[in-house]
Parts: sequence; structure tokens; C-alpha cells
Amino acid sequence: MEKLLAYLNSLRKEPRQRFVERCSTSEAYLRKAISSGQRLGEGLCIKVDRESGGAVRCEDLRPDVDWAYLRDAPLPQATQEVAHGLG
Repeated sequence: MEKLLAYLNSLRKEPRQRFVERCSTSEAYLRKAISSGQRLGEGLCIKVDRESGGAVRCEDLRPDVDWAYLRDAPLPQATQEVAHGLG
């Protein structure tokens, strides 16, 4: 969670507000979770990873989850088709 705290502190107010909005959460929630050692849900971890551009990775937030499996897993066929404009 130290990486998340450092990332939040590195952002100015406006970009920080946009970041938490894109993560569908609030700065207060993230700061409380950090200070209390609360585990973030997997979905929020993914949003933080994506919206921080990988500066804060899922593995940093929830090392108990097998993120490597998810990162290496092939996309389902329907998702591949949509991603490639075939669906």
C-alpha cells in the first residue's frame, strides 16, 4: 500500500481527484484503507493498476491474489473477437 500512498501524494489535487473518480472511489476511502491496512477488493486493485498506468500494480496492493495467473490467462474467445473488431 506504500506505493499507492506515494502515488496519491505525487499527484496534484485536480489529477488526484480525476484518478479516484476513474477508479470509482474516493481519496478518503483509499487513504483510510491505507492507514488501517484494509485490503482493497480485486476490482478496485485492477482499476488502480489501470488508471495509474501501472505505477501501482495489483501485486502491490494484494500480494495474496494470483495476479500472474490472470495476466497470463488467454482472453475468452468472445472477448478476443470484440478486441479485434470481429464481434
